[in-house]
Parts: sequence; structure tokens; C-alpha cells
Amino acid sequence: MDTAVRNSMNDSLNNQVNDPISSSMNNSINNSIKNLSGSSIINSIGMEFILIPTGEFNMGSPILEKRRKLWESPVHRVTIEKPFYLGRYPVTQEQWQKVMGNNPAYFKGEKHPVENVSWNEIQVFFRKLNALENVDGISRIYRLPTEAEWEYAARAGTATAYFFGDDESKLTEYAWFLENSGLETHPVGLKKPNSWGLYDIYGNLGEWVQDEYHISYKGAPEDGRAWENAFPSVSTPVRIRRGGGWNGNAGCCRSAERLFAAQDKKLNSLGFRIVREI
Repeated sequence: MDTAVRNSMNDSLNNQVNDPISSSMNNSINNSIKNLSGSSIINSIGMEFILIPTGEFNMGSPILEKRRKLWESPVHRVTIEKPFYLGRYPVTQEQWQKVMGNNPAYFKGEKHPVENVSWNEIQVFFRKLNALENVDGISRIYRLPTEAEWEYAARAGTATAYFFGDDESKLTEYAWFLENSGLETHPVGLKKPNSWGLYDIYGNLGEWVQDEYHISYKGAPEDGRAWENAFPSVSTPVRIRRGGGWNGNAGCCRSAERLFAAQDKKLNSLGFRIVREI
């Protein structure tokens, strides 16, 4: 765990020991993490991460939600049992190039999100980034978010279709999508973030997550872990993509929306965001 987070947690523990009316020591670490929600760190190549706290939420879309899809059902309760850091922005072309030494993007621009990268290639990116970041004896693990982690972070404590409510006419304030994108990507961070400080979680690009696609949420994990098949598929696995993109309509940018693609597929409307484990 990073020094700033650790020191803040220690301060909280010390304050509780000296305060006879404070809550029990058993809950102090969890409370410290929750109080630090929204704090950020930056890694060696300039990626900024927001601390996402533990919590529970209803995953999926209710029957009456506008533009919902059948494969967003059934709504189920999920508990995020461990806090984690999530990229404030999608990975940019500049950041990809620092790790991989190339720029595969169709819409070029250093501050634009990287796209045209397959799920398989992203795993190579993580191996290189983890090696780059683990040079001082401190273990830092980077990976894709699970589908549950992604939706939990996108919702930021809300239960509406969008983190700002149900009125999709407001989406232009928060996302680049079919209505306002000009059919191309844009530099990250130009639209408003959600209440947890995450930018471009809707629109600009769809985002790969770790999970394999299942036709419904029946049997889905309830603890926030990735849902992957226990045995290798005879064909190329299909993975989940989240968040819509520059070429999607407003419905594609809902918190519960889920699309899919073969994990070797490359699309100029599909990129990714990073988890850094604590």
C-alpha cells in the first residue's frame, strides 16, 4: 500500500486509540479507506489513479430502465470486498507508447485514449507495466477492472441509468458519443467526471474489462471478482466491453450497458482503463 494511504490509516488508528468514544479498532482500517475515497496517486509514467472504496450495489438494469438490454438481467447485489485504485482516465496513446513502444491507434493524438488494441494485447501491456513498476522491491499489480468493479465505479453510489440521473439529455455534459463526437475520439478529461472523479467513464471509447461474456447474470459472482469460464474454450473467448463510445447512442453509455467482443478483436471504438491493486 502506498505511503500516503498507510500514513493516513495509521493516523486514524492512533486517533481512535486516544479517543474513548471512537468506534472500535476492528473497523478502523475500513473506515480509513472509505474516508480516503477520491484520493489519488500517480505512477512512474504519469497515470493517475482514484481510490475506490469498498461497498455494495445493485448490478444490472431494472426492467423499466429506458434502452435496457435483456443481458443486463437479473439485477443482483454485489459486494466489493477490497478497495482498489482505478485510472482517472482511460489509458492514453502517450502512456501506451511509453510501455509498448508503438502507437496502434486509428485516431492519433497523445492525449487521446488508445484504441485499436485487443484484450490479448492489453495482457502483454500489463506484463510490461508490472515489470516496469516493480523495480524497487514494492509489489504493484496492474490489471483490467472486473465487470463488477467497473460498474460500481461508474455508478459512484447511484442507482439511476446514469451517474447523473435518468435524463439522458444531460449526457453531452459528461460524454463524447454519437450525438456530439464528430465520429472520432477526443483528448481525455474534457467532459465532466462522475462524483468519484472518473472522467470518460461514459463515451469517447468503450472499455475492455476482465470478464468473459455470459448471456445473463444468473450465477454471476457476488463478491466483485471476474466471471471467467473454468475451462478453456475451443474458440476465441468473448469478453465484456463497457461504457459506450464515440459511435454509440445514449443508451450505450448507461452504467449497466454491456456489450462484448472476441478477445482478439481490435476496434477503433474500444480501449481500456486500469486497476492498480492495493
